[in-house]
Amino acid sequence: MRTALRKPAALLVLLSVALLPGAGVGAAELLVGAASCSITPSEPVALSGQFHTRVARNVESPVTATALALEARRGDERLDAAVMVSCDLVAIREGIIEKLREHLKTRLPDLDGRKVFLCATHTHTAPVMLEGKYEIPSDGVMQPGEYVEFLIERLGTIVAEAWQGRQPGGVTWGLGHAVVGHNRRAVYANGSAQMYGKTNVPTFRHIEGYEDHGVEMLFFFDRGGKPLAMAINVACPSQEVESRSAVNADFWHEVRQGLKAHYSEDLCVLGLAGGSGDQSPHLMFRKVAEERMRQLRGLTRLEEIARRIVRAVDDVYEVVKDDVHTDVVLKHRVEDLQLPMRMVTEEEYARAKAAVESLSGDPRQKRRMAWHQAVVDRYENREDRRFHDAEVHVLRLGDVAVATDPFELFTDYAVRIKARSKAVQTLVIQLAGPGTYLPSERAVRGGGYSAVVESSRVGPEGGQVLVDRTVEMIDALWSK
Repeated sequence: MRTALRKPAALLVLLSVALLPGAGVGAAELLVGAASCSITPSEPVALSGQFHTRVARNVESPVTATALALEARRGDERLDAAVMVSCDLVAIREGIIEKLREHLKTRLPDLDGRKVFLCATHTHTAPVMLEGKYEIPSDGVMQPGEYVEFLIERLGTIVAEAWQGRQPGGVTWGLGHAVVGHNRRAVYANGSAQMYGKTNVPTFRHIEGYEDHGVEMLFFFDRGGKPLAMAINVACPSQEVESRSAVNADFWHEVRQGLKAHYSEDLCVLGLAGGSGDQSPHLMFRKVAEERMRQLRGLTRLEEIARRIVRAVDDVYEVVKDDVHTDVVLKHRVEDLQLPMRMVTEEEYARAKAAVESLSGDPRQKRRMAWHQAVVDRYENREDRRFHDAEVHVLRLGDVAVATDPFELFTDYAVRIKARSKAVQTLVIQLAGPGTYLPSERAVRGGGYSAVVESSRVGPEGGQVLVDRTVEMIDALWSK
């Protein structure tokens, strides 16, 4: 393995290279390409992420997409490849990845479409992509189908630019820490839980689950050693300004601006949301003290979150920048898993049916009514579908594993994957697909939004299947 090491004695250089976990059979020259673009439409657009319709007529910060193309090559032989694309969207809705892969067939005939995956930062201030989900004005507002066509063209362009622009480069990785995400489910004396529930009441007992403040990082360099791209994995959705009626990339915009100022205006930054279905940047307690510190620094909440992430990146970069690998193992596997569906009980069916009836007379409640109606349909058609299809990607890049899932994955599951993985460092990327929550066992017991059956198509049983199979896929990439 060619690697930039810190001038030890010659014998120690040989030993350190031979003993590195990523060294040896399978290592190959790494080619890297990256590109980024705005996916912000130039006309008003409805925003996804809330139960009511919001039409954005202005842009507070552009939503962007960033593509990273990787190839392992030995001479003229391609050993493997991967293209990951981070998007400032609420999710990767049904049909989007299929449309992109079809688009790429003629544009990049030498690229296997299954080697491409998309993931969302989960901002709630990005365009709607599904027709019929909201009541959207027909005049003067871009419709979801129109936005999808615009999106596919933009994504195809940056994937092509990244893939065609790949060149010999290097990679290193590191782990830092920043407090960004907070578990957003409060538990009370009667055992019930509530998302964003009050914590300043006598019945409050504890925050439901774990918070992962690790910041997992991948740094990519061009052949001259200049930083080309950074992939930053944070266990938190980008939802600080989620209720606004303007296009906004949330804290990832501020992070990108901060990193570009530190490193290069040409730097491509991939924001990767880790397993964080039960997390949020919103504060659950100690709010007054946090607000005082923010005001004393003269920062907005978005700027404060970005400050923490950028400082973590700077700290880690200084430690790992002299350990850049140009020959690494790159392996990419993708599987279509069948996960057991969360079955709707008779009690849940009756409750959902009653909710549909009570909401059916109010057209403003169309989105909420459809949320309950989906549960009614699942119960009445339960014999027709018992499994949920989930496309899962697993990459090995040197000592690092990268694993995707299509859900708003509760942090418990991501921790299980990381704890059991054979990799030195493991990145878990959620929302590489259409979403729906995947709640933990304790969340289902507590109930509340994000854990009730309306919120999820797959429950704890399917979550454990996902964990077990993902770990098996990762470990197989380290087998001799």
